[in-house]
Amino acid sequence: MSFAVELTISVLLLIGGLFVLVGSVGLLRLQDLYVRLHAPTKATTLGLGGILIGSMVYMFHLQGHVSINELLITLFLVITAPVTAHILAKAALHNQVDTMERTRNKHLIATAREQLPPEKNGQSKEKT
Repeated sequence: MSFAVELTISVLLLIGGLFVLVGSVGLLRLQDLYVRLHAPTKATTLGLGGILIGSMVYMFHLQGHVSINELLITLFLVITAPVTAHILAKAALHNQVDTMERTRNKHLIATAREQLPPEKNGQSKEKT
C-alpha cells in the first residue's frame, strides 16, 4: 500500500475518531436534554462518516471496487440520526422535560406543548 493511501486513511480515521470523541463528551457534559441531542446527531454522525469513508478508501485499495456496505451504513446513518433526534425532542417536549434557565423563547415551548400555532404580532386566538 502506498504512503499516500495510508496517510489518507489515517487522517480520515483520526478526524472521524476525534469527532466521535467530541460528540461523546458533549453527550456527557451538556446540561440539558435538548442541547445534548446535538452532540450525538451532529458530531458523532460526522465522525462515523469520516471513519466509514476511511474504510471505503481502504476497501477500494484492497479489492479494487467500492464496497456497498459502507455506502449503505452512511446512508442509513444520515437518514436516521436527525429523525431520531426529532422524535426524542418531541417526546421530551410533551413529557415536559425542563429546559435550562438561560433558554430563550420559553413561551414557544408552552405553545408547542399545547400544539397551537405561535402567536403572531401580539394577536392571540381564543380557545373554543
